[in-house]
Amino acid sequence: MALQTIVKISNVTNLSDARYCAGMGVDLLGFSMDSTSPDYIDPARFAEIRGWVAGVHIVGETSSADPEQIEQLMADYQPDIVQVEETALLPYLSTMGKPLMLRVDLAGMSLEQLDAVAGTALPGIDYLLLESQSVIHLDEELMAALKQIAGRHPVLLGIGFEADTIQPLLAELPVAGIALAGGNEERPGSRDFGALMDILEVLEVD
Repeated sequence: MALQTIVKISNVTNLSDARYCAGMGVDLLGFSMDSTSPDYIDPARFAEIRGWVAGVHIVGETSSADPEQIEQLMADYQPDIVQVEETALLPYLSTMGKPLMLRVDLAGMSLEQLDAVAGTALPGIDYLLLESQSVIHLDEELMAALKQIAGRHPVLLGIGFEADTIQPLLAELPVAGIALAGGNEERPGSRDFGALMDILEVLEVD
């Protein structure tokens, strides 16, 4: 199975999501390493899920701003890619020999702040993940700002699309890929994939 673009699934919490997404050709599976997160996966459970999937890159997600804590998480989880939220960490972490992803929450950001992201050097990152805690409408000004950012950085876009709008959006924005969110199982081994499945099916390559 192959998809038209790079796809990251954020906040994976269960084996059902991990296996389904890997089987659909998803490139990146993200797991929260933060014990305070509602989506936290402890190292033992993480290793168990990881052992059941193949052909994907594993992203260790953290919002920590403490370099020593992040180093310890990297040692405990051994992810393929480390996702952080602090730009200031990048110069230090880029010396660790591990691919990096920087997550930026677009909620509440002004167009001026987005322009600043477009003009900021981001040393060592493999992907810039743009997500939002709230619903964001992609108007003309925001689209223009996103085009600027995507022209400068390898963007994974996690906002502004559904199954019926993803194709035209990818045609218009020069993003490296998209990001979707995992979800919780109704019961172990049972999961309604819903919108996530719809989008992945649209992106399937015949």
